[in-house]
Amino acid sequence: MSPVLSIAVLISGGGTTLTNLLQRIDAKELRANVCLVLASRECTGVEKSQRAGLPTRVLPQKEYRDTASYSEAVFRCCREAGVDYVVLGGFLTRLAIPADFINRVINIHPSLIPAFCGEGMFGHHVHEAALARGVKVSGCTVHFCDGEYDHGPIILQRTVPVLDDDTADSLQQRVFAAECEALPAALQLIATGLFRVEGTHVRLKSDSRDITVPAESPVEPAIR
Repeated sequence: MSPVLSIAVLISGGGTTLTNLLQRIDAKELRANVCLVLASRECTGVEKSQRAGLPTRVLPQKEYRDTASYSEAVFRCCREAGVDYVVLGGFLTRLAIPADFINRVINIHPSLIPAFCGEGMFGHHVHEAALARGVKVSGCTVHFCDGEYDHGPIILQRTVPVLDDDTADSLQQRVFAAECEALPAALQLIATGLFRVEGTHVRLKSDSRDITVPAESPVEPAIR
């Protein structure tokens, strides 16, 4: 059985990713403990976190002079909370990843990286760009963060079809359903510790034959 992950969840909005993780934890589908919720601003997600009785901090980015000083404050809180990993759950503020958190900060992006990602590509912007390009599939990507927008080693990806009559709203709903499966699956893989990061690749170690990943998605995880 995999160990229980201690995680911090960083948010900037409604806290939908946080809610999904808490539901998975309550259903015993994810062995994790949310030790800290940190928000970049006052938002609905803060209220949800507080109602759930979670340790909650609000660190407004505008109160810090630059990315470096803000990042230092964020990761100081994470260290004090003793977390194993940091999960970006719709966190819209750029972070500089310190050395002790390399390959310990996880993000989920609503496209198949490297498509439709980078600065300014979040929320509806991603799905509008995908529809404008006429792609036939979209999806989501769980990856380790390295300080660049939507960059870093890919942990896993899930795909969804793009339909002829899709709107940004309908595509977003389908992608978010995939996100709700992909992020807990990635965290479960991480909890095993049976992986290694080689440059831009995340690979399973040879003694990971018994690892299973929920199969709700039509594609296999990107870890090999």
